[in-house]
Amino acid sequence: QVQLVESGGGLVQPGGSLRLSCAASGTFSNVYHMGWYRQAPGNQRWLVATITKSDRTEYADSVSGRFTISRDSDKNAISLQMNSLTPEDTAVYYCTARIQGATLALGDYWGQGTQVTVSS
Repeated sequence: QVQLVESGGGLVQPGGSLRLSCAASGTFSNVYHMGWYRQAPGNQRWLVATITKSDRTEYADSVSGRFTISRDSDKNAISLQMNSLTPEDTAVYYCTARIQGATLALGDYWGQGTQVTVSS
């Protein structure tokens, strides 16, 4: 069974920073691209940032220059460093990954989500 386990959410003041982490666990052959999405109340889930197996990154315009996604391929893990946070960044953040399982079948997996609240 493949799982994505997230950590690092919480409450932070505007202008502050948080770091989210996500690690894949279980039995699998390969982890391909990984990323973060976020969903605010009443809204759909939006892409925040992605990173490929070769460390190519992509960011939403709203977070470019403030957020940095990084990857530890040895640990099948990613992190999201979030700086200069604003109340508009408040959302549940979900980790996602495309993983090739032990049977070589590809699947898109999601973490359980971690709440990020930016408020004074």
